[in-house]
Amino acid sequence: MDKILRVEKLCKDEIIKDVSVGVNQGEMVAIMGPSGSGKSTLLYNISGMDQPTKGKVWLKEQEITALSENDKAKLRLHQIGFVFQQMNMMENLNILDNILLPAIQANKEKKKERTEKRELIDEAARLMEKLSISGLEKRKITEVSGGQLQRACICRSMINHPEIIFADEPTGALNKGASEEVMNALMSLNREGTTILMVTHDSRMASRCGRIMYLLDGQLQGELMLEDCPKDSFKQREEKVNQWLAKMEW
Repeated sequence: MDKILRVEKLCKDEIIKDVSVGVNQGEMVAIMGPSGSGKSTLLYNISGMDQPTKGKVWLKEQEITALSENDKAKLRLHQIGFVFQQMNMMENLNILDNILLPAIQANKEKKKERTEKRELIDEAARLMEKLSISGLEKRKITEVSGGQLQRACICRSMINHPEIIFADEPTGALNKGASEEVMNALMSLNREGTTILMVTHDSRMASRCGRIMYLLDGQLQGELMLEDCPKDSFKQREEKVNQWLAKMEW
């Protein structure tokens, strides 16, 4: 399979130590590990939100670590989507306008062939329908549930058709029901071809992925492949993950 993401001997101060890994096009991969193991730091350095001390990262053929801060910002806007535990929505905007923000910013940067705002709104509406939050367009962010708000954040991350989504504990602030809603949304996007790299501490959520990497003290200690397990056998998948985590001394 084609690699969409390649990481070579990545280091960040004393937190991340010589991490090398690849992610295939269309994969859904989880990074797990105890608190303080460097999971979020690794994600931020892979995605270009932070600059590693050493090592290289490629998104397809583009070396992220060689880009200027301005070029990395453009890459994040046009080719990468982000979903965070803290949802970081603008309180003065409604749900639709929050989703549209990255698209409007990207549209401003286009020198030619700018997209009509009506087309951007239609795209946002299509994403909202896909993630089952149609009808919430005019709601304030305080007028929807946590699961609905996080699904709106996923819509926002997808509005510019990114190559990959980086998700940092996307269900960490949600209850069980809302967590299931968000994971179902991410799985739906992945089935349609979107590559997802996700940090999570929740084995139930990680069991939905095709591969899990285990990080300890800034180093990758092993990985578990789940691609051959039936997607509908979530309980069996979770049991397999928990058995593996026990062997990793989780």
